[in-house]
Amino acid sequence: MLKISEAGGPSHSVTLKIEGRVIGPWVEELCRICGPLLAEERSVTLDLAEVSYADTEGIAALNSFKSSGVKLANCSPFLEQQIKVSN
Repeated sequence: MLKISEAGGPSHSVTLKIEGRVIGPWVEELCRICGPLLAEERSVTLDLAEVSYADTEGIAALNSFKSSGVKLANCSPFLEQQIKVSN
């Protein structure tokens, strides 16, 4: 399961708090939510403090977001290593 909630902030930027596991169908859901924000050229931050695991598809999506200018914040050391190794 994946929970995505929007934290307050200025209208041009948004922080999404991600909780759970970035796997399977939840990767598509995360992309579905982030896509329009990026299309609007908003500044997006993903707060990943509560993410316990990401599968290969999830890591690929996070790397894609990062390449698009999304800030990945509060990664656990485990998740940070997964992202680093996949680059």
